[in-house]
Amino acid sequence: MQNKIAAMKTQKPLFGQLIIGPPGSGKTSYCNKMKQFLQKLDRKVTVVNLDPANDNMEYDSSIDIMQLITVEDVMEQFSLGPNGALIYCMEFLESNFGWLLEQLKASPGHYFIFDCPGQVELYTHHNAVRNIFATLEQLGYHLCTVHLVESHHCSEPHKFISTLLLSLHTMLQMGLPHVNVLSKADLLKEYESKLAFSLEYYTEVLALHYLLECLEQSKVVPRNKYKKLNAAIVSMVEDYSLVSFHLLDANKEESLLRLKNAIDKANGYVYGAGEEKNVNTLLACAVGAETQNERMEKDIDPYLS
Repeated sequence: MQNKIAAMKTQKPLFGQLIIGPPGSGKTSYCNKMKQFLQKLDRKVTVVNLDPANDNMEYDSSIDIMQLITVEDVMEQFSLGPNGALIYCMEFLESNFGWLLEQLKASPGHYFIFDCPGQVELYTHHNAVRNIFATLEQLGYHLCTVHLVESHHCSEPHKFISTLLLSLHTMLQMGLPHVNVLSKADLLKEYESKLAFSLEYYTEVLALHYLLECLEQSKVVPRNKYKKLNAAIVSMVEDYSLVSFHLLDANKEESLLRLKNAIDKANGYVYGAGEEKNVNTLLACAVGAETQNERMEKDIDPYLS
């Protein structure tokens, strides 16, 4: 098996990002916006649609799982519901991994953005997606999971606790370099009055016992009903000390730039890509410490700092 993998390994490292998250978190829009943004940096970018039920692609994709299998066909053939059909499709893709690999090889030297389904169980309790990308890693694809969750979950303590648990579980299950993102940051202004703390509290995941105190005072969840469970979740998140978030407004290039910098560090693109800096417009990120450009961007929009 090791000899077979070695024979299939890419001659040069290839890079990409795996876009996951619950329905409505903005995955497909992000894929389109990030593709356009990276193309301005002269990257050759291919968006790979891995959602067999994606009927609203905002981008042109030469690699589309719906050319191999669709949820609609599986539901009709096996009398499955949409969730069962989606799991079947991912297992089918895993069994037909060679199809995906040949599709990727048809775009040599490209940077890949994988647009994935929105069923969170695929990234917390199921192994097909994890196995597919673990194999790609072995073959020389340097990947980073980008986990999008809508930023409005910051507005209520119980929603944010569930977001923390989902993010941690996904990180541990997927086993790839990982960047958590609070998407649709432009809508945070609508929820500003509901935020109990500053945005830094939510992005850096600070002192979560304060969140429990807010939950105790919440009228949404009956007092003490899930007190021990919430305390246990919060304690676990703090013990692992893995979860933090980046804010994203996909309509702003400053926001896309900052997220790109984080992803490039996570998947290693920054170390060997050789992208030239353009100090007047779009900067590729520097290795290690925060760049002057990143510090300037923090002053542009309080919702992206």
